[in-house]
Amino acid sequence: MIFRAILAATLTLSICAQGAVTGKLWGMTAAGKSVDLFTLTNAKGTTAQVTNYGGIIVAIKIPDKAGKIADIVLGFDSLAPYLGKHPHFGCLTGRYANRIGGASFTLDGVEYQVTANSGKNHIHGGKANFATIVWEARILAEENALELRYTSADGEEGFPGKLECRVTYTLTETNELQIKYQATTDKPTVVNLTNHSYFNLAGEGSGDVLGHELMIPAEKFTATDDPLIPTGELESVIGTALDFSTPHLIGERIESTFKPLLQGKGYDHNYVLKGQGMKLAARARDPQSGRVMEVFTTEPGVQLYTGNHLKGIAGKSGYIYEKRHGFCLETQKFPDSPNKPQFPSATLRPGETYLHQTTFKFSAE
Repeated sequence: MIFRAILAATLTLSICAQGAVTGKLWGMTAAGKSVDLFTLTNAKGTTAQVTNYGGIIVAIKIPDKAGKIADIVLGFDSLAPYLGKHPHFGCLTGRYANRIGGASFTLDGVEYQVTANSGKNHIHGGKANFATIVWEARILAEENALELRYTSADGEEGFPGKLECRVTYTLTETNELQIKYQATTDKPTVVNLTNHSYFNLAGEGSGDVLGHELMIPAEKFTATDDPLIPTGELESVIGTALDFSTPHLIGERIESTFKPLLQGKGYDHNYVLKGQGMKLAARARDPQSGRVMEVFTTEPGVQLYTGNHLKGIAGKSGYIYEKRHGFCLETQKFPDSPNKPQFPSATLRPGETYLHQTTFKFSAE
């Protein structure tokens, strides 16, 4: 099937046996590129909305324990605010999610300088990152899925190699939103793709997430310096304010004087997950609504971020997002892995395929 960006303003509807995917024109970029909004629906009435601008998850609407539907991701009602500066609401993040210290790395004896867009460091793919790209889109009706593709040119934001990327969003009948990231390259390079959705299981716009219960089955985290660049050491979380190996409320210890917590003025830490293959990375629950989100991933780490820098952002339906009104669980390679040979490798070589799978499973209890 030939790939194309959907340019017409007509509604495209593809129905599979148990769900549907719809697509419509959502707006235009300043450069005149058309942007589409896709809605994935399953037979249970759960919906996920994704735009091919930045691969952004615009909405996820799920029921609570009483059957009341709410949108659980922070964001905007229209395209225009996504085209401007925003805190990476819902977007695909790459080529390299999180941080690269000194905005440089050496691969096979060659030093590469990438965009420094966080002081002297690199973060989330640089300035023209994957969140700012109009991806080619294709509806996969039989899978109840949306597939996005983008070719990142050799040298884009300083990264070597032409990177062919494909990201697939699938909504299942068991209320799972599955994201599959794939990439190939023609030169040795580094890759770390993730999604940067901000969740509030009580419903976006309902206030802070401090009362959410969270469990992350990890005993260690990647220790960092003041600019949040890993030192290379793996330190224990057990018995500290970072310890979510058993369930705790997000706000229970967020004001702790534990030094690593103060560095980010809240949680902004990469947890070291145990085991190989697909595994549980986190479980979050809102006690009031009963909504539960479990995160499974093939990646070695998950970054917990508690929206520490949100301030006065006009979101959906006129709601104003403030500090800690959402939390992120970004499945990933470790930050600064290209400069830390002791970390799991982020290197991708010609003939190899980068493959990262993450599943968000929703329920209510």
